Amino acid sequence: MPHTGPAPATAPRRPARGPEALRGAARAARSTVSGLARLADRERVLSPEAVRAITLAGFPRHFVPRRFGGDAGTFTEFVAGVTEVAAGCAAAGWCASLYASHARLAAYLPARGQAEVWREGPDARVSAGFVPAGTAARAPGGWVLNGTWNFISGVDFADWVLLAAWEPEPAERRLRFFAVPRGVCEVRDTWFTVGLRGTGSKAVVLGEVFVPEHRTFAQAVLLAGTAPEAEPARCHAVPFRLVNGLTMITPALGAADGALHEWSRWIASRTEVLMGRAVPSAEKASVQSALARSSAAVEAASLLIGRITATADADAEVPADAVPRSHRDYAVVAESLTDAVDRLQRESGARGQAEGSPVERAWRDVHAAAAHAALQFDSNAAVYARHTLGAYRPSTEEEPSHG
Repeated sequence: MPHTGPAPATAPRRPARGPEALRGAARAARSTVSGLARLADRERVLSPEAVRAITLAGFPRHFVPRRFGGDAGTFTEFVAGVTEVAAGCAAAGWCASLYASHARLAAYLPARGQAEVWREGPDARVSAGFVPAGTAARAPGGWVLNGTWNFISGVDFADWVLLAAWEPEPAERRLRFFAVPRGVCEVRDTWFTVGLRGTGSKAVVLGEVFVPEHRTFAQAVLLAGTAPEAEPARCHAVPFRLVNGLTMITPALGAADGALHEWSRWIASRTEVLMGRAVPSAEKASVQSALARSSAAVEAASLLIGRITATADADAEVPADAVPRSHRDYAVVAESLTDAVDRLQRESGARGQAEGSPVERAWRDVHAAAAHAALQFDSNAAVYARHTLGAYRPSTEEEPSHG
């Protein structure tokens, strides 16, 4: 099938870098993507220049195994880099986050599959559809995929696409992931949404596409948290459910932080007419309250996310409570960030509703990111509660309390 959509945003091949290189490079990318943010929002897809900027910054290669020229970098640097880019353009930060995270997951492919994904170098961009869809049928030497997968962010500029489908055996329902070249995909423009418009999260359609066995892996391999054929690197040896939420929450953190700074600069220069006299907006109690609460919410969110990345990066066994606690924290952070941009939006008045205001686009983008299934409060709270409250349940040998 034809490679539809914008032309790929190519980047020159570069030597491997140290794992701490992403943060500084992200600052240069931010200056590019921030100037293209309105265009992305209007066109519903990133521009080739924006994709080139996040590629040159090193996002696609950040978690790629070192033997393929990647950085095998840290989650702390990943969060710092994505936050920086998303502060300038949430859609670019979202795609940067996903290109990095999906490349990390490609390291769970068998060795031959990894070699194919990165045969042209570590900057291959990987998009993914992790909501199972379509059908997978066994075939000699592999599988045949058919169907439609929705919401594939950044697919117009991807080199590979990871897609999830259920294995066909009815007795044991198992999820499997498949790596397919972007060139065999038909892309349909189905992305019409309120927020994160520039991510170009379109639909991918496959018809009778053969995927060899070496380009697939089972969900059980992913959940085990140890890439079986990757060289020892901490980023490939952490529980998937500990770090998965970082992919979606970090762009929201960057967008909220960027909105806070832009709003603060704007509100400090405003003057309002109240009771017949000119009053600086900065002197209003409601403005001061919004600033204090929203800035604290963003900083607290950063601290909670930082605790997760510190755990993920530590050269130590992950504590038993770290995964359920991370579920709780992701949901709390998502709710907190939406509250923060809501306050800023309310204090922006009617002018804040206009397209291009300091908060309007970020307000839409943060709400869109926080709506992701991985960040929903009730389901994440249930994971945390089952783990935590389970420790207090009486054993079957104990008498239940009636008091």
